[in-house]
Amino acid sequence: MGEAPRVAVAVVTMGNRPEEVDALLESVAKQDVPPTRIVIVGNGCRLPEFAERLSLPGEVTVLETDDNLGCPGGRNVGIARLREFGDVDVVVELDDDGLLVDADVLRRVGELFAADERLGVVGFRIADEHGETQRRHVPRVGASDPMRGGYVTGFLGGGHGFRMTMLDEIGDWPARFFFAHEETDLAWRAVDAGWRILYTPELLLQHPKTSPARHAVYYRVNARNRVWLARRRLPLLLVPVHLGVWVLLTLARNRSVAGLRAWFGGFAEGVRESAGERRPMRWRTVWRLTRLGRPPII
Repeated sequence: MGEAPRVAVAVVTMGNRPEEVDALLESVAKQDVPPTRIVIVGNGCRLPEFAERLSLPGEVTVLETDDNLGCPGGRNVGIARLREFGDVDVVVELDDDGLLVDADVLRRVGELFAADERLGVVGFRIADEHGETQRRHVPRVGASDPMRGGYVTGFLGGGHGFRMTMLDEIGDWPARFFFAHEETDLAWRAVDAGWRILYTPELLLQHPKTSPARHAVYYRVNARNRVWLARRRLPLLLVPVHLGVWVLLTLARNRSVAGLRAWFGGFAEGVRESAGERRPMRWRTVWRLTRLGRPPII
């Protein structure tokens, strides 16, 4: 067991959930090990003075961006400021409508990172107020038990911890994704660089039950980013396989004509527009992901 890492908490909000953000920050304040720093990012909005209204531990920094940078872009703003401070080893990023039910979450996160120097990501379990975890929030293929932890190929964007040295090595969130599949892009880079991702269901983030399709641009952005993800991270041979599988899955799952039209429009956009950097994973990473239960074609 190494020395306990210095843990920070980062929250990105668009300013439209003030009561939920207050409740989340109060749950952070109740942790038995306080965070070294708290960073709150107003993603294209003005924010109130949280430190004056709430009794928060550690150093509190409020940042505001002129425009909505999307989930990954907003998170990068918080990470960049923590990197400037230079006194944080692990950043825990939490959705602004989440809630830490237990008071030992940050302490347990620190213990996990201290025990494994190659642990890059710790993923939380996400459940609603009734204790139900949606299928899409279990980082495994199939109808997996949400209470079964272990090493996995991805993590949940709503609640997780990153080792800062891992981010320094592999890079931050893919900001141009805006939302959808940014977790997979980062996870594949982490695994390719030899870092481990641990799903720890004992670390609970309570979160309202939602559907990603609640966002008006969901279908288009989901498809566009799926294409970008494959073009950026997969060996050339697997790109058409991955995309072909997801075309078939989309046709099988989606009965909405408007949704399919938007999805295929986004797919064409992903093919037509630049995906950014291309840094495909190694074939041994493909094998490692497969051994962990999720080959990078599904």
